[in-house]
Amino acid sequence: MSNSVLTNTSAAVALQNLTTTNNKLGDVQGRISTGLKVQGAKDNAAIWAIAQKQRADVGALSAVKSSLDRATSIADVALSAGESISDLLNQLKEKVVAAKDTSLGTQSRTLLDGDFKALLRAIGSAVENATFDGGNILNGSLTNGLKFLANADASSFVTLSGKNLSLSGSILTLGLTDSLLTATNAASALSKLDASITNVNAALGAIGAEAKQIEAHNTFVSKLTDTLESGIGNLVDADLAKESARLQALQVQQQLGAQSLSIANQSPQIILSLFQ
Repeated sequence: MSNSVLTNTSAAVALQNLTTTNNKLGDVQGRISTGLKVQGAKDNAAIWAIAQKQRADVGALSAVKSSLDRATSIADVALSAGESISDLLNQLKEKVVAAKDTSLGTQSRTLLDGDFKALLRAIGSAVENATFDGGNILNGSLTNGLKFLANADASSFVTLSGKNLSLSGSILTLGLTDSLLTATNAASALSKLDASITNVNAALGAIGAEAKQIEAHNTFVSKLTDTLESGIGNLVDADLAKESARLQALQVQQQLGAQSLSIANQSPQIILSLFQ
């Protein structure tokens, strides 16, 4: 190697090595600061694309979970109202059976009929107020029920069936036109009441089964989301223990590279001594 003041090959090599070390150090610092070994497409195009696809699925599953949470709330409100209606029907039976007593006087029968009508109105109120976020599956307004998202592609759904628990309907056949003012009317009301109790309990059982299915699917979606997030982490997360070790090694290399460049830059000074 010739000695020249125009070309310092040693300094050029030292500078190249120092630049390489600085670049590696910058990469390590980036992984440490973000926690990611694949921060963008240029780091690893294939892995980044896979991770992005999985992130999109996680975002979609978040929307699915929100939909299922809404379904759970609507079902819970409907079941709470339905259980109240069932309890009111049980109270009605006491009034109706008492009204079948032929020895009752007019005043007593009128009072029983008043209680009977009041309980019926309470049932009607419970049905109309069993609403959450605009969804009521008890008043017959949703003949096809409500569908909720079940997967990230929005191609599958779970359904809450609509029921009509309104008075004088197909399930709750009793209505405000029924009365207990005569023993004959009471007998007719009892027949309708027994059928209504059976129908209401069956309807609530169906809603409960669907709510259980939705709850189970919601749990599955939560676990699936956690699994996908873990999978994304396996693909792109940096091992910070290894990165810490790399950082320390590169910092030492950086210091040595800087010293090597400093020494190489002093080479032309030696040439001056030859001319003294």
